[in-house]
Order: sequence, then C-alpha cells, then structure tokens
Amino acid sequence: MTGSRVFSPRWLALGGAAVLAAVLGVTLVLQNSGAACATPPSTTAKKGKATYFSLDGTLGNCSFPSPPADDLFVALGQHNQYSNGAACGTYIDVTGPKGKTRVKVIDSCPECPAGHLDLSLTAFKKIGAQSAGIIPITYKSVPGAAVPGPISVRVKEGSSQYWLSVLIDNHSNQLASVKIAGSGGSFKNASREDYNYWTIPSGAGKGPFKVKIADIYGNSVTVANIKLAVGKTQKTTAKLAGSVVRQPESAPAPATKKTTAATKKPTPKPTKTTAAPTPSATTAAAAPVVESTTVATTQPAQLDANLAADAPRCS
Repeated sequence: MTGSRVFSPRWLALGGAAVLAAVLGVTLVLQNSGAACATPPSTTAKKGKATYFSLDGTLGNCSFPSPPADDLFVALGQHNQYSNGAACGTYIDVTGPKGKTRVKVIDSCPECPAGHLDLSLTAFKKIGAQSAGIIPITYKSVPGAAVPGPISVRVKEGSSQYWLSVLIDNHSNQLASVKIAGSGGSFKNASREDYNYWTIPSGAGKGPFKVKIADIYGNSVTVANIKLAVGKTQKTTAKLAGSVVRQPESAPAPATKKTTAATKKPTPKPTKTTAAPTPSATTAAAAPVVESTTVATTQPAQLDANLAADAPRCS
C-alpha cells in the first residue's frame, strides 16, 4: 500500500539507524491494542530526525484516496509510531531549522526507527533545506487539530452485503471504535486493519448503513444513509474533530494523601475511574447523509506520558 519514494535522504539517515534507535528512545505514544482501543498520544515535544519522500501518485498505507490538498503529510515508523494504522488521520507539529509545520499522518515507513519522521517534500522544505537531506527536529501530536472538512466515509472496493469495509477521514483524533448497522439492524463492531479500513467480515446487509464513530477522548458521532457505493467517498456534515477536553500540561499533579505511622489500622481506599457522564441529547443534522451528531463529554484527560499506563475508554 505504501507509495513510491525518493529514498536517498531516508536511506542515508538509516546508515545511522542503530545510533538513532539508541539515542532516540522516544516516541509518540500511539499504541494500538490490536483491537479498537488506543492510548492517547503524548503532547510533550520529542527530539528526532526528518527525511523526505514522494508518493509519486500512489497511496500511502493509510489508504486515503489522495494526499492532503496542502501536500503536508508524514510517514511514521511501521512498528512503533504508525501503530498498525491507529495514527492514520492524526496530526503532528514538526519544528526544524527553518520553522514549524503541521502534517497529517497518511503513511507508514517500515525502515524508520522511533523518532525518525519521513515528511513530504513540501513539508520538509518548510522547516529545512532540501539539500540537507536529513535535519534535526522536534515534534509532538496535536489532539483536536483543525481538519479541512466534515467526516467522510468511503466504502472499500470488494464490499458487499456479505463483507463490508469502510475508511473514515477528517476525524483528527485517533479513533477508538467504528460500529456499523444495516437497514433495521443492530450495530456491529468493525475491526481496524493496518491499512486504516474498518471491516465487518460478515457484512451488514445491503444498506443504507448507520456508522457510529468514536475517538479515544470519548467524542462520538453517528452518520446515516451511507450507501453500499464501493470506491466512492461519501461526504457528511458531521464533525468529530476539535473536541478534546484536557487539563493544561503545566498543571501540577494533585497532592497524594499519605497515611501516617500513628494511624491505627488504616483502611486504604482504592481509586476508581469515574464513568463518563451520559452523552448529551442528539442533535438532528441538515444534510441527508448525517442522521445525528452526539459529542459525549468526558472528564478532563491529562494528555502527558503518565496516561500511557491508563486503560483507554472505548465506545
């Protein structure tokens, strides 16, 4: 699925891959559990290296029908940052010697170690000199980044009433789950492929379909009237991006209550995660493709590396 590339800068960088792997023991926390859940990415800036490549008219591994209109995109390491497709459609701010740019994740880079970002040539030239080939960078994930339009759904070629696979775009944040219901049927969980499609092996009937999309921050939206139109991108008016509730990263950690030695038979109270409140009422959308939009409010999420150990919520 990965497109053709201008390999020279990347392969030159890989001459020091062992050193990079040792020195750059940092990564965007873009983990995929193998199912639908993913851990919220860290927004702490990391140091790394950047090279550039060209798709040459082919698709990246995220399977988006075309690259972003501004030509600002990135490929991430296949076995770490790309995270089996969990990073697809998210955004990263990258700063280099000449400045800063924001890129969309649309591809994987099988040979890139953690901390090695392979940028589009347009993005690379915004932050460094093309003649350099390899440049030092800092980079960080951007939860809730602005997207160029509302949610779109593309039904994969080969789909039928017996096998269904869809591609979701313009969601900005990592997706936690996609559920699909056929006409008059109940929702079925789709599983994410490493090429960024969400598949129901048994299909969901002939359609039209309802598709419920949820991200890792608890935001969700349901779009309706998605037709079994293979190979076509169906636009909606639904929006999922930009809805990230979080505490400031500089906020101090809450003080922990300690039990003194003088306390007689202390009874420790285990901490429990409070369940997310009931989602707000559904708002009807105007466009025929969108049935409803529901944004579930979650507790403020601390988006630093400490959350890597917490279990993510999945809708």
